[in-house]
Amino acid sequence: MSGRDSRRSLTHSTPRWLTVGVLAFTGLCSAYMFTLVVPIQAELPHLLHADRADTAWVVTITLLVAACATPISGRLGDMYGKRRIVLVLIGLLILGSLVAALASGIGGVILGRALQGATTGVIPLGIAIMRDVLPPARLSTAVALMSATMGVGGAIGLPASALIVEHLDWHLLFWLALALGVAAFVLVALFVPPSTLRTRGRFDFVGAVGLAAGLVGVLLAVSRGADWGWFSPVTLGSGLGGVAILLLWGWYQLRTAEPLLDLRVAARPAVLFTNLAAIGMGFALFGTNVTIPQLLELPAGSGAGLGQTMFITSLVVMPSGLVMLIISPLSGWLERTLGGRFMLAFGTGSVAVAYVFMLLWKTEVWQLFVANIIVGVGVGVGFSFAAMPMLIMRSVPSHETGASNGINALFRSLGTSAASAVMAAVLASLTVEFDGVAVPSTQAFELCFWLGAFAAAAACVLALLIPRHPHVEHASVPEGPRS
Repeated sequence: MSGRDSRRSLTHSTPRWLTVGVLAFTGLCSAYMFTLVVPIQAELPHLLHADRADTAWVVTITLLVAACATPISGRLGDMYGKRRIVLVLIGLLILGSLVAALASGIGGVILGRALQGATTGVIPLGIAIMRDVLPPARLSTAVALMSATMGVGGAIGLPASALIVEHLDWHLLFWLALALGVAAFVLVALFVPPSTLRTRGRFDFVGAVGLAAGLVGVLLAVSRGADWGWFSPVTLGSGLGGVAILLLWGWYQLRTAEPLLDLRVAARPAVLFTNLAAIGMGFALFGTNVTIPQLLELPAGSGAGLGQTMFITSLVVMPSGLVMLIISPLSGWLERTLGGRFMLAFGTGSVAVAYVFMLLWKTEVWQLFVANIIVGVGVGVGFSFAAMPMLIMRSVPSHETGASNGINALFRSLGTSAASAVMAAVLASLTVEFDGVAVPSTQAFELCFWLGAFAAAAACVLALLIPRHPHVEHASVPEGPRS
C-alpha cells in the first residue's frame, strides 16, 4: 500500500479535527499524571505511614517507568499499530489509578504510580499518528497543540489537585485520574482510526530489556543520589552500571538486524542535536516546577518565601499552561514560516531569559507570575516542545516516527530527572533555620536559577547547531524554510 493510499484509509471515516482533539485530550491526561501528587508530596509520610525516603518513590517510580516505557512503546506502535499501543497505555493508566485509589499503604500507591507512568508514551505516539493522518500543511499546528499538552495538563490539573487535597480525601486524586483514563480510552477507541502504516519485522526484546536496565541504573543514580549520597557505593554502582549497560546496548543495536532503534538514524546531526537540546530544555522546564512553587509557599518570615497557600500557588503556575494552549496555533504557523531550528533556539533562549528575570526580581508574587508566563509563552516552552518533534520527523523515515519521537521524549525525561535531583539537592544543602526547621535560603534559589539559565542557554546553542537542511529519507513531512 502506498503512503498516499495508507493515509486515505486512515482518515476516510473520522474528521481530522476530531482525531486531533482526542489525541490532545490523551496528552492532557498523561501530563496530569506528573502533577497529580504534587500537592500531597510533603504529606505522604503521614498519609502512608512511611519514611520520607520511601515515599519519595511515589514520584521517582513514575519518572523511571515513563523514561523506559516511552521509547519502547514508540517502537511497538510503529510495528503493531499506534492506536493499539495508545489504548494499551491508557489501559495501564486506568489500572494504575484503580490500584492507587484502593490502596491504604505505600506499596499499592507505588505500584499504581508505576502503571500511571507508562501512559507518557501516548504523547509521542499521538504526534506520530498525526503525521500519519494529516496533510503536511496542517501537521505543524496539530503537533504544536499536542506538544503544548505537556505543560497544559499539569498546569490545569494542579489547582484541581490542590482543591481536592485541601477539602477532600486524597484518594479522590486517583479516582479522578481513573475517570479521565476511561474517558480517554473510549474517545480513542471511537475517534482515532486504526493504524495501517506499520514496520514489518520482529520486536527486539533483548534491546528493550537492555535499554530499560540501563536507563533504570542511570536515572536511579540521578534521582536518588541526593538521598543516598552522590559518591556512595550504591549511587556510583547504579550510575556507572547503567552507563555500562547502555554502552553495551548501543553496541548490540548497531549489530542486530532489527534493532529497537536505528542508532544510525539517531546519530544524524538534526536528530542528535535536537535530542541533546531536549535534555537542557527538560532540565530548564522542570526546574521551574521545582523552584517556583516552593518559593511561593515557603513562610514569608524565612527570608526567601512568599507565604502563599497551595491553591494560590497553583493559580500562579496555571496560566503558563493556558498560554501554551492558546498560542499553539501561532507556534504551528511560525514553525512553518520560520522553521523548527529557529523556533527551538528562540524558545530555549526565552526560557533562559525567564530565569534571568527571576534572578533579578523574585520578591513579589506578580514577579513570579510574569516569569512563569515567559516560560509558558511559545516564546518559551510551548514553541520549543512544538519544534522538537517536527525537527525529528523531518529527519527520520516514516516507519521510525514513533520510536524516534519516543527517544526524544526520553531525552526530555533525562533532563527532567536531573533537574529534580540536582535542584532538590541544592535546596536541601543551602538552608536557613526558621521556627526550628531548615528551609531553603535565598542563595539556594538563586543557584537553582543560574543552573536553569545555563541549561536553557546550552539548549539554545545546541539548537543553533542543528543543520539548516536536515537529511530526510522516505519521510512524508516536507522540509521547512531554511532558517
